[in-house]
Amino acid sequence: MSGWWTQACREPDALIEHQALARQAQLTKPAGSLGQLETLAVQLAALQGRETPSADRIAITVFAADHGVATRGVSAFPQTVTQQMIANFAGGGAAISVLARALDARLEVVDVGSINPGAVPAGVVDARIAAGTADLSRGPAMTAAQLAQALDAGRASVARAGQVDLFIAGDMGIANTTVATALACALLGAAPRELVGPGTGLDAAGVSRKAEVIAEALALHAAHLHDPESVLARLGGYEIAAIAGSYLACAQAGIAVLVDGFIAGSAALAAIHLNPAVRPWLIFAHRSAEPGHARMLAAMNAAPLIDLGLRLGEASGAAVAVPLLRLACALHKGMATFASAGVAGKHAC
Repeated sequence: MSGWWTQACREPDALIEHQALARQAQLTKPAGSLGQLETLAVQLAALQGRETPSADRIAITVFAADHGVATRGVSAFPQTVTQQMIANFAGGGAAISVLARALDARLEVVDVGSINPGAVPAGVVDARIAAGTADLSRGPAMTAAQLAQALDAGRASVARAGQVDLFIAGDMGIANTTVATALACALLGAAPRELVGPGTGLDAAGVSRKAEVIAEALALHAAHLHDPESVLARLGGYEIAAIAGSYLACAQAGIAVLVDGFIAGSAALAAIHLNPAVRPWLIFAHRSAEPGHARMLAAMNAAPLIDLGLRLGEASGAAVAVPLLRLACALHKGMATFASAGVAGKHAC
């Protein structure tokens, strides 16, 4: 199977990148003294196609879904929490709701597959594909058609966001660290015990059980994990596939992406395997406390902006990193040059 997600992505503007680098060299500071803030500004400039980039207009979309594998006891919380948190997002009480208000960011919540049999709460986009995925340890999590629907849901969210400086995707779904770990194991060729973590708070016995369930799933699907679409369909979740779809759509539309933590990281990994040209459009916000995230980041050659021990998901880590991007843009645009300030530059030796 192939679809729109395999089509060409835009390329960062090399001329603007060169101009932004030249500007950085003229600002009143020793070269490289602002570290990653300098490279951030230059990267954003190239992605946005303007020498002085911006991180003012932020779109955040949280995708929510349930997972059949939750019935295997891989989470410390019941599946009902997914639907309860969807209502919490819509009501403005979740962490990402607070962060979005603080950032003056647009927040959208999309239900792509909760087990809720009724109507979604007011203010939530109803894009439900099914009442959760199937149990990936017993069979494929979703069909090829359902995978396409989930990827489409991600693309649709980007279209609704319109003209923005930065797109952020978040997740909600009980048992989705199990799904993300299974995906990462398949895509990276890693053993479950190398990547598995406590998720929402499992004890040592729970983590061991989670690793066993993932190992069962990998063994069950081993003959079919030869391409990323099959991996995502057999081991993925609707919300993870939707996040991957949003990243791919952003790269095709020329929109910079700020990637959240472990769950979003697994979606980024899947997106890169589906279409490697998506990688330049991804900026990685933070290093999750989930053990497998470091391995994911290394595989994507990603240098996260912050490391605060976060593991909440729902785009919270990415939102926390937004002020760093805004400050990087402000410094790049607002600092004087050596010439304009009358400050002597570095002498040639």
